[in-house]
Amino acid sequence: MGRRAEELPAYVELSEDGTLVRCNLCLMHNRLDYSKEWIQRKGWRSHKGSGIHDRSEAKQRVLDDAAMDLQEPASAEVEVVTFNDILIINAPKTPTGNMQSEEQAMWDHFDAGSFTLEAGEDPNHSSQRLYQDLARKADAYGAWDGTEALPEYRDLDDVSQFLDEDEEEDLLSEILRGLGLEEEHEDSSDRNPAEELNSPWYPYGSKLMFLLDTIDNLPRLRISGAMMRVFLWLLREVGVRQVPSFDKLRKIQRKLREGSGVPTVHWMSPKGNAYSFNDPAVIVANDWASPITRPHLRRYPVIPKDGVITEVYHAEKWHREINRHFLTPMYDDGFRHYFIDELAQLKDGRYAVPVRWLEDVDGRIVADAWRVELEDDNRATIIDTATVRIHSQELALNFEEIIESNLMPEWSDTTTEAGHPSRMPNPDRALAEGDPIYTSFIDIFGDDVSGNRSKSWNKHWNMYISHRNLPRKLLHQQYHTHFVSTSTFASIPEQFVGVKEAIESTHSKPVKVRDADTGKQIRLKIYCNCGPGDNPSQSETSGHIGGNGNYPCRKCHTGGTQKSKETDEGFYKMFTAGEARSSKETLAEVKSQVEAACTGVAKTVADAQSDTGVKDAYTQYWIDAIIEKARAMQKENPGMPTTTIQATLIKWVYDHEEAIYNSFLTLDGFDASRDTPVEILHTILLGIVKYLWHRSHTSWNAAQKKIYSTRLQGTNTQGLSIHHIRANYIMQYANSLIGRQLKTLAQVNVFHVYDLVDPLRFLFTKATGELCALLWFTEIRDLEEYLSDVDIAAANVLDIAAVIDPSKIVSKIKYHLLSHLREDIIRFGPLVGVATEVFECFNAVFRYCSILSNHLAPSRDIAYKLAAQETMKHFLSGGWWHVKDSVDLQGNPKWVQPGPSVRTFMASNPVLHTLCGWTRNNDSTPGTVKSEPRKRGPDKQTLLPLVRLAWLETQGSRALNNTSPNNETQWQRCKYVIAETQDQCNVGSWVFARSPLLENIPIPGRIVEILQDTSASPSAFVVIDVFQVSATRDEVFGMPVLLRRFNECCLHVIPASSVIFDFNAQHDCRYAKCEATGEQPLIQERVPSGVTENFVVHKAIDRYLINIHALHNAHLIRATLPRDLTAPIPYAPNREAHHSAIAAELRSAQDTKRAKTAAKTAANAAAKKAEAALKDTTSGPAAKRRRVDDEGSGEEDNRDVDMVSV
Repeated sequence: MGRRAEELPAYVELSEDGTLVRCNLCLMHNRLDYSKEWIQRKGWRSHKGSGIHDRSEAKQRVLDDAAMDLQEPASAEVEVVTFNDILIINAPKTPTGNMQSEEQAMWDHFDAGSFTLEAGEDPNHSSQRLYQDLARKADAYGAWDGTEALPEYRDLDDVSQFLDEDEEEDLLSEILRGLGLEEEHEDSSDRNPAEELNSPWYPYGSKLMFLLDTIDNLPRLRISGAMMRVFLWLLREVGVRQVPSFDKLRKIQRKLREGSGVPTVHWMSPKGNAYSFNDPAVIVANDWASPITRPHLRRYPVIPKDGVITEVYHAEKWHREINRHFLTPMYDDGFRHYFIDELAQLKDGRYAVPVRWLEDVDGRIVADAWRVELEDDNRATIIDTATVRIHSQELALNFEEIIESNLMPEWSDTTTEAGHPSRMPNPDRALAEGDPIYTSFIDIFGDDVSGNRSKSWNKHWNMYISHRNLPRKLLHQQYHTHFVSTSTFASIPEQFVGVKEAIESTHSKPVKVRDADTGKQIRLKIYCNCGPGDNPSQSETSGHIGGNGNYPCRKCHTGGTQKSKETDEGFYKMFTAGEARSSKETLAEVKSQVEAACTGVAKTVADAQSDTGVKDAYTQYWIDAIIEKARAMQKENPGMPTTTIQATLIKWVYDHEEAIYNSFLTLDGFDASRDTPVEILHTILLGIVKYLWHRSHTSWNAAQKKIYSTRLQGTNTQGLSIHHIRANYIMQYANSLIGRQLKTLAQVNVFHVYDLVDPLRFLFTKATGELCALLWFTEIRDLEEYLSDVDIAAANVLDIAAVIDPSKIVSKIKYHLLSHLREDIIRFGPLVGVATEVFECFNAVFRYCSILSNHLAPSRDIAYKLAAQETMKHFLSGGWWHVKDSVDLQGNPKWVQPGPSVRTFMASNPVLHTLCGWTRNNDSTPGTVKSEPRKRGPDKQTLLPLVRLAWLETQGSRALNNTSPNNETQWQRCKYVIAETQDQCNVGSWVFARSPLLENIPIPGRIVEILQDTSASPSAFVVIDVFQVSATRDEVFGMPVLLRRFNECCLHVIPASSVIFDFNAQHDCRYAKCEATGEQPLIQERVPSGVTENFVVHKAIDRYLINIHALHNAHLIRATLPRDLTAPIPYAPNREAHHSAIAAELRSAQDTKRAKTAAKTAANAAAKKAEAALKDTTSGPAAKRRRVDDEGSGEEDNRDVDMVSV
């Protein structure tokens, strides 16, 4: 039976023969886009769902609403109460990811541009009555009326501008529909849920649907809706069966997101700004439920092997500084749970109280515990003055079993007074409800980002997170960077209000998730580890005034007035870390400023901010509003005492503290001053290195720039792990370099500028390169030695920079932040672990989503799309999720995972790993070699046979330790060998290898040949040209020198597995006096061009410098070489005297500068005074004559006066 014809709306015109229709609504509102007026009647349903028609309907709704507004008062969209100028917007109650019908209606209304709020009229009542009314009607989150508080009315032109933004995409979709190429293939029948669960492609109905969703959610290959329609049409055209319609695909994707994906929460900030965020608790939980991520997660602080610190969970914050109750509180031995602060019995009968659980690198669990001593009267005392370490294998009974066995001892008075028994059982045991409970830490990154890929700035405030329980090698991959929220209206602290509530909700109601390792249901609590970011963002997070304040440091109280910082004492303090700040102290100061604002005196607040360096950008909005409110109340009620006004406002503030104060300052486990570590990208590369580079290249003439460019292009890049150097580009855009290019210059510039800059700047170049290499350490083997080196290197940079320009030490906060490197390294380990490069790279993923949004609700649209990407990644990884409203036979949540075909798809298609941002761990066995590729014949098509060599034809036959193998063995040359550190060492690479003559002694050398025999069980050897390290450093560069022994070539043959690591070495061109005398054709379009360029020709002097400024393997170079060849040497041993002398020069220079400024100001004032006097002298008589002159009109008199004045 045929389907009944759909009834057409009144605005649809039907042709005479009834086969064609025309949409007059689109014809009226989108005439330019609606290129095909008449369409087939059967295509009406497709047109009705098109973007063009949706925009036409939206425009019509705006017109209808506007007409309604003229007839009736606008109804309030949100409940509001007024307190004179104060507007309180009731915050949403427990937002969820799934929108209700009322919320969907609100979004539809908002999309149409007709979202309006009515503030009402200010009531004229006494302050006490106003406050009572406020207390009765306002909820915990209040917002005040202001320019940011409410969405403004949009006019029709603005609506049209936004709605027409994607016209090209929708025109393409409309053309497809008009041609009848968009066919409906709807399946109205409901699938059996049991059949779906058993489907190999669950939760998708088919492989085709799985692939379509996958390609639609690849992070860096975003597909527009129009392009997806083309793909679907193409699939139908080539005969693929059961291709879904575009609408059905979107419906299924929406169902997946809502049913098994990351929920998107819609939130209204206390200031009234709407935004959306993806639930961070679910994002973190997915890592525990993912089979490919779960094995890498650490549940406890990790005891580093041999004391080598590589991760955040090796460092002091996790081990000693954080409140131990914020760490994972229990250990699960598979049968029972042991919680901290609870009594446990050991197998030998002794008692102990675990206080902190730890694990070693192999996953064995231990605990720091308090001993329990039994006294003669059988009373027990907990010895809480020191801890002992116990192994989990020593545990026998947990707290509950001790009670059940009646083995609980009676506590001594000392223990009872200390409160230990009152903490038993641990409150987390009740929260866990019998499940294992763990803690996950996240890093929260916030920054302003452009939503456009073009240079046009489209500001968004973005927030990303990473899961700190994972190792750094994974966190530096795109796959493990997670989007949380974005907004074009709400700042980072404003967005964090909702995110913080989602995080803290896990403290009272931990997230349930299935552990992919054990198969058990576990519970998670979320805490914040640190807040990486650039310096302005970190200052905003920590409630600090910023780098231009009198007290410019967010981490300490160093600072003062400009003149005080020029004194000997004040200037010296800029080189050291001052008294530390804390979130608690900052919050107390902000509260003091808010109370001061209640008096209505702005100067009091401004003075406090200037004197303390505390100026919270989030709370400043409320401070300004409170001051205006206080003044308005004083004006409206002249007789009201100031104390009454202040008390009224203070009471309101106390009742709405959560809305008024920065959420970062009240977050448990996070100290905004200490947990915003020095960020090496923005502080070092885009700070110190950029300052140095600017001071260097701006003084060069054209000839010097040419010399530098030629030298830079000739840099030996083997062992640097950098991109190909484009010297001409770097020189052409010298003032616009990015972090990647500045990182290259920091490593190699010292070899190229030795005669292009003055001696002081050359010293600055050396000091900067040395500091950079230390800060990019990936592991710390000896913490005290490393901290000493960092202290000296940072001091050298500061002391030399102060000689060059002392004023910059006072004005540039990035210099002072170097004094805080030590404390951040102790707290977080190697600073590369808290670097922001991976977050900055993720901005590209965000932009791909932003440019495909229609920008009517960008926060919501982008959050939806990135939540869909998170869901897709979770499916591909084979992760588990909870089926809503379903339980198993025991009444527990029902957990499912994708079908077997989905689970194995990514493993069998490695390209998907790359497309999703996951770098697979493809570690090779040390000593693995790669054969040289077969060469092609003259015809460029035929592959020539492999070249096989006899041993006497190889370089190995000339080696010092040559032992000729079987003469019948043939050898082939190889391209590279894999070192113990997984470095790919090519022919020509500099390496350290184990000596074949002296056992376990590393020898430096350059690979000249890599050989592999052609037998069935091939063995590989490396021939290296051995150098020796000079006993002294180079006198100019301060680096270790590589020389030949007795100026003779010495070859060694070593097993391929004996290569330890590679390093970078540069030819000592200064010593050899190498010049750019060579000429070669310039390569253009991958072919030699007719243009030539010069290059440096190295002279035959075998003297090389080990580049200790190189970031790659910097820690291994220093561990291998004698310390006296690599340790930093202090520039100014007596730093205080050095700084005092510079401070005197600074004061003299600043006094001279102030005197010149004052003289110039006085001269300008005198000139203006003389000009005014001259004006009065010349204009006086003319004005007098005109007053007695009766001829002409007044307008003519005025014109005459103007002319005389001129």
